[in-house]
Amino acid sequence: MDFRMLRTFVCVAELTSFTKAADALGYAQSTVSFQIRQLEEELDTKLFERVRRTVTLTERGRAVLRYAQQIGQLEREMGDALRAEARPAGRVRLATADSLCPVLLGPRYSAFRRTYPDIALTLIAADTEEMFRLLNHNEADLVLTLDSHIYNTEYVIADERRVGVHFVAAAGHPLAKARGLRLRDLTAEPFFLTEGGMSYRRLLDERLAEQSLEVHPVLEMGDVYRICRLVEQGLGLSFLPDYATDAAAAAGTVVRLDVADGETEVWRQLLYHREKWLSPAIRAVMTYCLQC
Repeated sequence: MDFRMLRTFVCVAELTSFTKAADALGYAQSTVSFQIRQLEEELDTKLFERVRRTVTLTERGRAVLRYAQQIGQLEREMGDALRAEARPAGRVRLATADSLCPVLLGPRYSAFRRTYPDIALTLIAADTEEMFRLLNHNEADLVLTLDSHIYNTEYVIADERRVGVHFVAAAGHPLAKARGLRLRDLTAEPFFLTEGGMSYRRLLDERLAEQSLEVHPVLEMGDVYRICRLVEQGLGLSFLPDYATDAAAAAGTVVRLDVADGETEVWRQLLYHREKWLSPAIRAVMTYCLQC
């Protein structure tokens, strides 16, 4: 049996599309169709049902997929064993919250590039729902979330840590020294926030909606460090993860407000699909994420 046919079959099954599989493999679509047809003839079974534009595995196709994935993993492990001394190489796709991108591209990134010059890292900024859609369709290798705690047996949690998130204001702001504030005390203030619907911003909006409240941001952007600098200038309030405000809070230019009903539980989690084979390049990126 030709390994190439099995690889093509797995790719079509995971992407549920002959066209996407052809693009991912660098083949013409006719080549993908021919290889699948050959494999079906060799196994004497129908692997896919094709109804209009949808491609779905048959019951036997699902059984074959499990074996094909195991064969593919053994093939890759054999290749890795033979290349044990080779440096990790290849493209790794990491879906993550937009506000974590500055962290991943911070001071440690230059050392990562020097250590792994053959790894091409693609950062895909997305909301949490989109991250897992990408992961489930093998369009992302890893996800790094900043959201409520996620647990699903389909995914392996490689790392998780709770992240503090607070409302912040400039040290000279009238609310900076107030105690026992309520969410309703903040709603008239101008806000600088990350994009609506994204990670902890979505959790904030849900918390406000529970009390029939809302805030009106004057600026929305993904760079949490730039938002912190705007807050330092006294231009408005924000709701930011502590890692973005630690330096300013230590310097005394930003104050974390005492909001009695504003506590929100946020987790940073690094996950991958339980059926995903972890190449040396993916493992190197995982280690890097743990260090950031």
